[in-house]
Amino acid sequence: MNGAGSAFDLANMRLALGLARRGLGRTWPNPAVGCVLVRDGRIVGRGLTQPGGRPHAETIALAGAGAAAAGATAYVSLEPCSHHGRTPPCADALVKAGVRRVVIALEDPDPRVRGGGRAVLQKAGIAVEEGLLVDEAREVNAGFMMRVQSGRPLVALKTASSLDGRIATGAGESRWITGQPARDFGHLLRARHDAVMVGIGTALADDPELTCRLPGLVARQPVRIVLDSQARLPLRSRLVRTAGAGPVWLLHGPGAQPRHLEALRQAGIECLGLPAASDGRVDLMAAMRELGARGLTSLLAEGGGALAAGLARYGLIDRLHWFRAGILLGGDGLPAVGPFGLSELARAPGFRCVSRRRLGEDMLESWYRAG
Repeated sequence: MNGAGSAFDLANMRLALGLARRGLGRTWPNPAVGCVLVRDGRIVGRGLTQPGGRPHAETIALAGAGAAAAGATAYVSLEPCSHHGRTPPCADALVKAGVRRVVIALEDPDPRVRGGGRAVLQKAGIAVEEGLLVDEAREVNAGFMMRVQSGRPLVALKTASSLDGRIATGAGESRWITGQPARDFGHLLRARHDAVMVGIGTALADDPELTCRLPGLVARQPVRIVLDSQARLPLRSRLVRTAGAGPVWLLHGPGAQPRHLEALRQAGIECLGLPAASDGRVDLMAAMRELGARGLTSLLAEGGGALAAGLARYGLIDRLHWFRAGILLGGDGLPAVGPFGLSELARAPGFRCVSRRRLGEDMLESWYRAG
């Protein structure tokens, strides 16, 4: 199909993609998928992957359609699964329901599925078309694809700075550089990601909760992660005191004190030991592999200049959301990105701007990794 399609097909696939987006941040380790069933020009069922990744979108849509699924066209944002996991294959469910046509936006990159769902449908005599709005579908599940293909979550760095790229004054004052609309959008970003990460410097300086506090979205809480090589997170910190309300993972190195680690575990923190890099800090590449192995598909990094520099050094910034306030803090302010050993301009991490928007008196620029 290669992206072509009738206006009717396009409208229904856009609806399926919209349903899939609603699941972002909630379906890991599974992808966020949307499905729409249409019969005789009327929508008879719709569904999105549920929190935790089950039930799948097709299962929800078929349940809603009931007998009306027979003879219908299914619009699915990702190839229906064909392997047996905790739930039966969605491709088999579509066959059993008697759908006559399936329109797929994107092939599933998971080697357990890749092309298998399409083959099951075609073997059953169902007409299958693939590639409608493929670019949009690829963007919706960029995190899932990153985890499957690279073994790590997609990493988005969020920073809020002055016009001259400073995140705090020389004295360390940082609340609040941006206004309320920008801060609200930052909470929306948390809701759209599986996890949010800060370094221990930010955890000690700001004592954040790292929760989403937007009305209507308080149930969409990311996993909260602290990169803390020496396990210095205080027991009285907000993250520790709220560990019972949502998962908090602490990534520490081999030099962490066992007694404090045990106290953190008793308070509900999941402590993950990782190897140290040459600078003594947690090895970021190992950290990303561990997070990918645990099923995370997308990670929002909100740390300060040290975490940003570490991610940049290892080429781990896939998305960049940069909030800018109309103020200047000067060279004695704290930089948004600390030093990371760059000596040649040609080796600088490159990004392309994909959007700009005004949020109150502030600006948000979103950048994607170049290439």
